[in-house]
Amino acid sequence: MPSLFRRKSSDLADEAVTPVTPGEESTPAQPRGYTPSKKELGRVTPKRPVAGRRPTAPSKPLTKEEQRERKRLLRAEAAAEFRREGGPRDRGPERLLARNVVDSRRTVGTWFFGGALIVLIGSNAAMPPVIRLVSNILWGALALGVVIDSVLISRKIRKLVRERFPNTGQRMGSLYLYAVMRSITFRRMRAPAPQVNIGDPV
Repeated sequence: MPSLFRRKSSDLADEAVTPVTPGEESTPAQPRGYTPSKKELGRVTPKRPVAGRRPTAPSKPLTKEEQRERKRLLRAEAAAEFRREGGPRDRGPERLLARNVVDSRRTVGTWFFGGALIVLIGSNAAMPPVIRLVSNILWGALALGVVIDSVLISRKIRKLVRERFPNTGQRMGSLYLYAVMRSITFRRMRAPAPQVNIGDPV
């Protein structure tokens, strides 16, 4: 006799098969915190209007003449910047002080290269002995003047640096050489450009 509490196998099969309508497709279980994509939500992002936007024109390659002109302008800008600010070796308050010391006075060294050119021409073997003698005397006078001028400039720089920068880490020998090389350069060719006039106090 079959039990009253036992269910038929056909009833269990009917319950296991649940009818699914076309609009109720099963979705896989998603992890907690999952955000559905726009595609899954059925939304389409509208495209941005392009009516008010300017179309970006493709860059036109430069011709050889334009490239040369661009390089020339870049070199001119770099030279002007170096003329104004100098390079890494020109930085520091001690270097600025040395430049001001040199630029505030007339130096024999500014005539050194011009005199050297005259001496080179005058000491030619084709020149008369008198001209060669004068050229040698001029060369000796220029060399002596540069040495004396360099000593005076170095002494003044050492005095001012000790007064204004007593704890400086700048090597004085390097500072003297920096000032002497500037003193034998034409004023208009000095970089950075002079910030004081001749005769101004430093």
